[in-house]
Amino acid sequence: MGFLNDFKAFLMKGEIVNLATAVIVGGAFGKIVTSFTNDVLMPPIGLLLGKVDFKNLKIILQDGIPAVMENGVEKVPAIAEIAINYGAFIQTVFDFVIIGFCIFMVLKAYEKSKKKEEVVVVPAGPTQEELLTQIRDLLKK
Repeated sequence: MGFLNDFKAFLMKGEIVNLATAVIVGGAFGKIVTSFTNDVLMPPIGLLLGKVDFKNLKIILQDGIPAVMENGVEKVPAIAEIAINYGAFIQTVFDFVIIGFCIFMVLKAYEKSKKKEEVVVVPAGPTQEELLTQIRDLLKK
């Protein structure tokens, strides 16, 4: 039973729970950013570049071949097109930059809030002369 108890303790540590929460929230945030990039940001950029849809930008290495059908039976299967989809890559780079910028802004706000918390006014203690006077008085006794 020691192994199971150790495993349970490991899973219930705060760091693991926080990490799992961050992964789930990060996945959802990634979907939001992808939608923002695909549906809001890229269409105007594509329009400015001559009505280009970035998802369709590709270099075709080999054209696809449709299936050959005879009497409703497939005689020769279809061969898919082989292409380098650099438009999808550009889209992913935009997603990455936007996510990176958002995380940067959140971390900057977090650091700023931490600095405000760290500013603690320490009450002024006795001066050096006052301490020396107290030591002298104690030595006299």
